[in-house]
Amino acid sequence: MLFHTKDLQFAHPGQSDYHFPDIALDAGESLLVLGKSGSGKTTLLNLIAGLLAPKSGTVVLDGVEVNALQGVKADRFRGENIGFVFQKPHLLAPLSVKENLQMARYFSKKKGLGLESLLEELSLTSKANSSVSSLSEGEAQRVSIARALINRPRLILADEPTSSLDDENAHKVIDLLQKQAEKIEAALIIVTHDQRVKDQISNFIQVQPS
Repeated sequence: MLFHTKDLQFAHPGQSDYHFPDIALDAGESLLVLGKSGSGKTTLLNLIAGLLAPKSGTVVLDGVEVNALQGVKADRFRGENIGFVFQKPHLLAPLSVKENLQMARYFSKKKGLGLESLLEELSLTSKANSSVSSLSEGEAQRVSIARALINRPRLILADEPTSSLDDENAHKVIDLLQKQAEKIEAALIIVTHDQRVKDQISNFIQVQPS
């Protein structure tokens, strides 16, 4: 088993506890985490990434207990093993497409994917030296996916990657994420309230406040 969680609980001060369903994924498998705003989707994502410490329970990726790591070790592990795709790409505006990907690689000692071949596979070769501010929304999202993949992570976390996209581009983004996760043998978790995604990924859990 590449990734699993067990008995995860979390509580914001003065609020009811969140009790999350257990997750178990092998390499290349995908999971949807569905829920309305305020249901705890982003909290679960942050627990999985080791950005929040759970009240109880464990998060294990490739044999490493993520929530037991701290400080520089946690940052290094996250940078080398977890790729993030957000609703908004959060690219560095002063840098070109290629420089944004090189920056992501800079923080990892791990041998990642070939930059040129990755750009070609995501149909971004012609945009390699372009300013990210000149990209269309779909192109910027593909750069965000490339940045998440560049270090060949074991786990890809996508937070609302389709909510601002039309049906055609939403379908393309999910298809791209699934194919790339399978290719690099990573687990893929997509957190969303976008019910359209269920047409492409049938494996899902629903989260809601306790």
